[in-house]
Amino acid sequence: MAHPSEPDSFAHLRVLLRSLPEKPGIYKHLDAQGIILYIGKAKNLKNRVTSYFRGKHENVRLQNMVMQVHTIEIMVTESEYEALLLENTLIKKEQPKYNISLKDGKSYPWIVIKKEPFPRVFPTFHFKPKDGEYFGPYVSGKGMYAVLDLIAQLYPLRSCSLALTPENIHAGKFKVCLEYHLKNCLGPCVGSQSERDYQSTIESIRHLLKGNLSQAKNRLAQQMDQHALHMEFEAAQACKDRLGLLEKYQAKSTVVNPKNLYEADVYSIVSDAEFAYINGLVLREGAVVRGHTLEWKKKLDESDRELLASGLAELRRLFDSTSKEIFVSIPLGMDIPGVHVFVPQRGDKMKLIALSLRNAQACRIEKLKNMSIVDPERHVLRLMKQMQSDLRLSEEPRHFECFDNSNFQGSYPVSACVVFKNGKPAKKEYRHFNVKTVEGANDFATMEEVITRRYSRMLAENHPLPQLILVDGGKGQLSSAVSALEKLGLRGQIAVIGIAKKLEELFYPNDPDPLYLDKRSETLKIVQRARDEAHRFGLTHHRNRRSKGAIVSVLEEIPGIGPASTDALLTTFHSVAGITAATLEELAKVVGQQKAKAVKNFLKK
Repeated sequence: MAHPSEPDSFAHLRVLLRSLPEKPGIYKHLDAQGIILYIGKAKNLKNRVTSYFRGKHENVRLQNMVMQVHTIEIMVTESEYEALLLENTLIKKEQPKYNISLKDGKSYPWIVIKKEPFPRVFPTFHFKPKDGEYFGPYVSGKGMYAVLDLIAQLYPLRSCSLALTPENIHAGKFKVCLEYHLKNCLGPCVGSQSERDYQSTIESIRHLLKGNLSQAKNRLAQQMDQHALHMEFEAAQACKDRLGLLEKYQAKSTVVNPKNLYEADVYSIVSDAEFAYINGLVLREGAVVRGHTLEWKKKLDESDRELLASGLAELRRLFDSTSKEIFVSIPLGMDIPGVHVFVPQRGDKMKLIALSLRNAQACRIEKLKNMSIVDPERHVLRLMKQMQSDLRLSEEPRHFECFDNSNFQGSYPVSACVVFKNGKPAKKEYRHFNVKTVEGANDFATMEEVITRRYSRMLAENHPLPQLILVDGGKGQLSSAVSALEKLGLRGQIAVIGIAKKLEELFYPNDPDPLYLDKRSETLKIVQRARDEAHRFGLTHHRNRRSKGAIVSVLEEIPGIGPASTDALLTTFHSVAGITAATLEELAKVVGQQKAKAVKNFLKK
């Protein structure tokens, strides 16, 4: 066990670690003042807690936290999932400094069935489980009000806030209101509707809100048949109309596959260096009836598996879900008693995972857009951390440069260097290179020459060096760049990566296997933009140089016109078109009367 200073003062910790049980549970790291630093869950308490005190941690925040640990408290549970639930509860209550925290940016609406006689059903933004039964959260108010409108059309309910106790009703304290006369309420306030009948309606609403539409439909069908049997045709028609509304509502739901009526939850995760976004979907009778995305702020470089497990527990609580089947985007690494958890690989279930991932990604994109507008510095810091992590760099690539070579059948070889600062192009610092020492089409030698020229000059002029060099090409171009840096004594001071165009493979020195980034990742998009920008900048210069070469070759065909006269004419008139449009007198001022006549006569032909 490695500790900073005064190892004897940690003797009690050493004893405690040896005595930890090899059972699932939660643990608390506390400092010398008894303040909780971190709460975690474990499948095996002894192995997990001991791992914090073995060697040095790469994560600085984790190392700082371990340095402050003075004592550890544990609580054993029956299973790892129970530990996870307890961990979530304690984190919310204690808010430890080093635990992930829920950042839910905005309040989402809920539908509540109030805990009271003759319960009301209404929308709210305040989640207070003690006050009633909550359904949601709903991602948009529009979706929530669509459900409330359906309930209003299907079921007559009271909307008043009267205290409808049996004593008050029997005492005749209330009178019916306009809602009663509009047939939106059956008048429980005056005893016109029994509490048993009202609770039956509430039970139907409860099933509807949970997505169990078949039960609500069956109840309406039975009522319709009963009314028809007693020749109550108006009431039977009302039930039929309501049944139609339910079927129409079900048709508008996101139906997965009507043949496979899944009763399941779906959970996925999308994360970056700073945040994780966990999306959950609830399926009932083959349709997605609820969905929500949580945002977790990372504190100790937690893995996606850990974050998904925490998010899943939180969302199951929010949804009040008891689904016996769960689909996840990555292996959970944990059993949930009585629940089948698995990662779909194909078919409709895989499509559900894709739908969940799209929702998580949409939440992340919205967050990043807001961050870049409201807090650009924080956005840059997050982006640089993400690039450092994705590209396996030892430092943030605040300044990186990308090189691309161009030639035409071995002629006019040029190279371009584009510069990016904080993830954005610094166009004033772009540079062109006309290759001097390489004959023919030799990309490897060209890359070695321009890398040598670029950084030998930066060293000579004391300019700050970049943290990263990107070279457009595979292993050959990468080796040439590394060779140039070795000659300059810069090997190891600047990271070098090669990017191959076909499969967007990233190559590293002395590593035969390429790195593949997620096609949707910000890091890959920035790398691609730098590569494309270098290609565009180099190609423009190459075309200009070829054009100028063609002009020179045309002018040098004129008898009596040599390189000096050609340079003088191009300097003054810029192009063949400009020279052709010039008068004899204007040409004579540049190259003399005799050469001017020769130029005029040649260009006329």
